[in-house]
Amino acid sequence: MAKKHIGDVILDVKNISLSFGGVKALTDISFNVREHEIRAIIGPNGAGKSSMLNCINGVYKPQVGSITFRGQEFKHMDSHQVATMGIGRTFQNLALFKGMSVLDNIMSGRNLKIKSNILLQALRIGPAEREEIMHREFVERIIDFLEIQAYRKTPVGQLPYGLQKRVDLGRALAMEPQVLLLDEPMAGMNVEEKQDMCRFVLDVNDEFGTTVVLIEHDMGVVMDISDRVVVLDYGKKIGDGTPDEVRNNEDVISAYLGTSH
Repeated sequence: MAKKHIGDVILDVKNISLSFGGVKALTDISFNVREHEIRAIIGPNGAGKSSMLNCINGVYKPQVGSITFRGQEFKHMDSHQVATMGIGRTFQNLALFKGMSVLDNIMSGRNLKIKSNILLQALRIGPAEREEIMHREFVERIIDFLEIQAYRKTPVGQLPYGLQKRVDLGRALAMEPQVLLLDEPMAGMNVEEKQDMCRFVLDVNDEFGTTVVLIEHDMGVVMDISDRVVVLDYGKKIGDGTPDEVRNNEDVISAYLGTSH
């Protein structure tokens, strides 16, 4: 397999601290993400991983620090603005529309890309109709890519969990993000479903050229697919480097084996 080309820093997280009341969720966290890499964030439960993703995609506003995406710092952006800039996200707890079909769920990810006004969309006339056809073609390509053609018209709530996770990934891909944040994409999956999801994450990174930032508990998965790994523990950064460097880091070993607490 050809070695992929990892580019310059696309996302730079500097000195982020986040508190809720008196509770510190994150303390002085800095790391960066390079274009086209798979960057994992790992750590025991309660380490602050999801809080970190929520800062990156504008759900939380850190009290200290800065986040820069493609050279543009975003201090006061909400999640919609961050998505418009090109950062997509999947969630740990599926936020899918359970009564809607797979196709319509993934189409909902195209909303940011739709230019025509609501009335024209409703009437499906002229440019709105042409635009919808174009968006549908894009969504159909994602459905083919994720191998869920057989379920296009199925209400998402009727699908097994592993396939629902795939639909969630598809909806995020429909936004055409430059950076995709994946919050435990393999949680609750059996071995076969995990293998499938690993393959899709690698393919998204490879074929779409999407930069991936991933939170995952399965260390085997992380070490297999990540280019670099940042490790959090109790809201502090305790390791950062290649999978091998992190695997041999004493602080990381003790955090995971519980010898430091």
